[in-house]
Amino acid sequence: MGYICAVKNCGHNTARDKGKYRFFRFPAIIVNQGEEIRELSERRRRQWFANIYRKEFDDKKAENSRVCSSHFISGERAELLDTTNPDWAPTVNLGHDKIKQSVSQLAVSRNARAQKRNENKRKYDEMASSSTSRKSGEMEVVQEKEYVEPETSSKLSVSNFTEASCSLDESINLADNSNDDNDNHNKCCQTENLTEDSFRDNDDKTKFYTGIPKFSLLMHVLNLIAPHIKRNTQNALSQFQEFLLVLIRLKLNSPLQDLAYRFNISVPTAHRIFDRWIHVMSVRLKFLIQWPEHEELQATMPVVFQRNFGKKVAVIIDCFEIFTERPSSLIARAMTWSNYNHHNTVKFLIGVTPQGVISFISKAWGGRVSDKYLTENSGLLRKLLPGDIVLADRGFDIADSVGFYQARLHIPAFTRGKKQLSAEEVEETRKIANVRIHVERVIGLVRRKYTILQGILPIQLVTARQGDDLAPIDKIAIVCCALTNLSESIVPFD
Repeated sequence: MGYICAVKNCGHNTARDKGKYRFFRFPAIIVNQGEEIRELSERRRRQWFANIYRKEFDDKKAENSRVCSSHFISGERAELLDTTNPDWAPTVNLGHDKIKQSVSQLAVSRNARAQKRNENKRKYDEMASSSTSRKSGEMEVVQEKEYVEPETSSKLSVSNFTEASCSLDESINLADNSNDDNDNHNKCCQTENLTEDSFRDNDDKTKFYTGIPKFSLLMHVLNLIAPHIKRNTQNALSQFQEFLLVLIRLKLNSPLQDLAYRFNISVPTAHRIFDRWIHVMSVRLKFLIQWPEHEELQATMPVVFQRNFGKKVAVIIDCFEIFTERPSSLIARAMTWSNYNHHNTVKFLIGVTPQGVISFISKAWGGRVSDKYLTENSGLLRKLLPGDIVLADRGFDIADSVGFYQARLHIPAFTRGKKQLSAEEVEETRKIANVRIHVERVIGLVRRKYTILQGILPIQLVTARQGDDLAPIDKIAIVCCALTNLSESIVPFD
């Protein structure tokens, strides 16, 4: 009987069609050549099963089946390590449309480019080696002539050295201009300035690109996050470079296209890296945004707060908004419209301790929501303890809600219905304004340090994906606030 091809509706048989087609076993899992080979072989086997796309197909049936050469573009199965080869797994004539023809063509072109790059590199190495050998041989002749005819040979030495150098330059130019793919090789040199070694012992560069004040602190943050990032042999960048890509996007608000050029990768790859890292970073760094214990607040209360309010101030609250693109949905457009900014925005509630540390950041709400409603539904009030003082602006008319938790709200006095404020109200307003300004300074610090919060956010960053509790902008806000807490406080203790 022989073995039948595992592809649906193929029907080729090893007994009947052995002379017409070649038949290949399903890839085995290699367990005795290291962890990377094992993972790669597992991934290849899974890819074969996925491309065959037969739900009833299992390991047992795979042992008694083969895949014929008609399902490989070249008619041959690629080697395990040749992962860019389109024949790394069967891709054609599979009896279903799950693998589009454009995907197969993309794989073929990608493999062709990779082979061309390797060929150009080989030619370049040969030319450079040939020029170096010729140069070495000519220099030996020059040395012999220098021993016989010193004056003449001196001229020959300079002449031959210049000629050899020109030949080498011509070879390099020829290799560089032989194909446009060598531009990619030149672009790789641009990433040399974005490696771990280029940032080591350079705190100014670290702060400029990441917002983190020191390289040693940057590495501590990376070591906290990196073990939770999934990687495989297909990753184009190192973990440090992927981490750096995310921080540059946050710090400089660089478009994905710019990051793709900087790191010599494609835009979809840059997007996947940012999306994967920002999720893990928001989880791993959230502990840096922590509501402090009552005793800790009192022990480190700045003098300006002690003088005006004693040691009872627990938090200073305020809201800030970030512009977004206009949604296509009329409902979403109405929910995000901000009458104050005359733009579609998302709004955050932020809480800052008297010490200048961000202790609370809410989820993003539509810009239409009021400060009062956002505060009462954000979960911040549940953190208050009896006797705590909350400082806020006039728009936070939440005295009753704060009083429900036996805490007190201090806001500037209203002038509505009055000709002027009393002397007591003026003094109270002055005290509140003198210390409430710190929350605005912290908001300004976060937005200056991570300028992605200053730009107009694309809709993709505002929309939560299916099955995800947080939208990308929520994760971005958490990461930006957490990393800002690593910097020195802007509130003086004395």
